[in-house]
Amino acid sequence: MNVNSSISSIVFHTNSTETESWFIPVDILMIICTILVIILATLFVLVIIFDKTCHTISMMLISNSCLTAIVLGCISFSLSLFTLENDIKQIYYEDSFCAFRAYMNYALSAAFMFSFSLQAFYRYIVVVYRTHLFLQSIKFQVLLISLTWIFSFTYPLVIIFTDRIIYNIDNQICQLPLRLSFSLIFGAFCIYIIPVSMTMFIYIKLILYVEELRHHMIIVNTLSRAQRELKMVQRIVTLINIIMTIGVPYGIFIFISFFTTPPKYHFRIAFVFVDASLLSVMIVLFQFTDPLKKSIMKRLSIRPNAIAPRRPY
Repeated sequence: MNVNSSISSIVFHTNSTETESWFIPVDILMIICTILVIILATLFVLVIIFDKTCHTISMMLISNSCLTAIVLGCISFSLSLFTLENDIKQIYYEDSFCAFRAYMNYALSAAFMFSFSLQAFYRYIVVVYRTHLFLQSIKFQVLLISLTWIFSFTYPLVIIFTDRIIYNIDNQICQLPLRLSFSLIFGAFCIYIIPVSMTMFIYIKLILYVEELRHHMIIVNTLSRAQRELKMVQRIVTLINIIMTIGVPYGIFIFISFFTTPPKYHFRIAFVFVDASLLSVMIVLFQFTDPLKKSIMKRLSIRPNAIAPRRPY
């Protein structure tokens, strides 16, 4: 009996870890953020499904962003819950789903960022290639959505198969270690640099196209439509800027890791901002999406502030 107790005591002390006073409050904050993300995104998807006025291609692309946010929110919730459990018990423990959660987190983060690129691309097509109906069709847009999801779930396999994901004891999370490596740079390109560059390129191209229209004799409706779509892309760029701005600490830690060791609890700090940015994006997305806002406020019997009638979103 004493031998078993001694063994248990040794195992406990071997797997025990230091817990800072701010760990649990931060864990709870991340859990609250992810729960709110899941609730909001689910609400948006349900409204888009059941409200016929939201049955447009542009709203379908927005629902893709919301659906991605739901799954990403669930994974982030699982990550935070796992961290909270270990922090409360003051132990470190790598469960069997730790690496899988990391894989899903990388995959869905990329899918989420690419979903905004698809929205911007559709707006660009509607203006510049308005006579190419196939490019504006549901089939083509679903194909693009499928391709982005396939890419997003394929690229992390490179990281998985090279066995780069490890369990970080101090941060109670499975992630790529922050240091100068191909896997880290590759992941940053796939999650942020490629989709953000695509969206910004589309935004600049659309600005130039609208400026070109202004200098030519064109139908007023054509210019007006181009300006409306440009405004929509500007909103998408704003959403991306929110993600990038609030997620700055993560980027700073990655940059620091190229030259020296990042702070001990870098992942804990970074993921607070990541979850906060995800929640902020969902709130701003609601504010920017007029059909969605009108539909929800109608059901809540709240009259939106001076939203002017306009063509289908």
